[in-house]
Amino acid sequence: MNPVPDRILTINLICSTLIFYVGAKIYILPKIDQLKPQVILIPILILHSFRHFGLMFLAKGATYPGMPPQFAYPAAVGDLLAAILAFLAIIATINNLRVGRILLWVFNIEGTVDLIVAITLATVYGAPPYMGAAYWIPAFWVPALLVSHYIVFIVLIRQSSTTV
Repeated sequence: MNPVPDRILTINLICSTLIFYVGAKIYILPKIDQLKPQVILIPILILHSFRHFGLMFLAKGATYPGMPPQFAYPAAVGDLLAAILAFLAIIATINNLRVGRILLWVFNIEGTVDLIVAITLATVYGAPPYMGAAYWIPAFWVPALLVSHYIVFIVLIRQSSTTV
């Protein structure tokens, strides 16, 4: 196979992550200390609540036949779990529940690890050629999720209060 097409998804992933990071560096990171944590966290948690889209890796028609199950199942289940945790964290954060901070940490760690594992498994098992319509997930969606996880880590580390 030609190595350039095999690396297009990697190039898309890196470029999109860089673009999302630059946007965060310009618009969000300078304001973290000025804004209430909820103002930053709730939109990010809403974004991550849509991670149920990762189930597309299991859907016929969204991917091509031959999608490696060693990638598809962990990616789909990990994303669904992150979506559920994000949604629960919205409820806890909006209501200033003590469990909110714990949920945010659990969501952010699970969600970050899930993305790293999915990227690794996609590479190890050669999933990119089988992504079909689901290609937009790692090319666009994953970079946005990675950068927003980074922002959540910064907010959590900088906040000294027991609730967020």
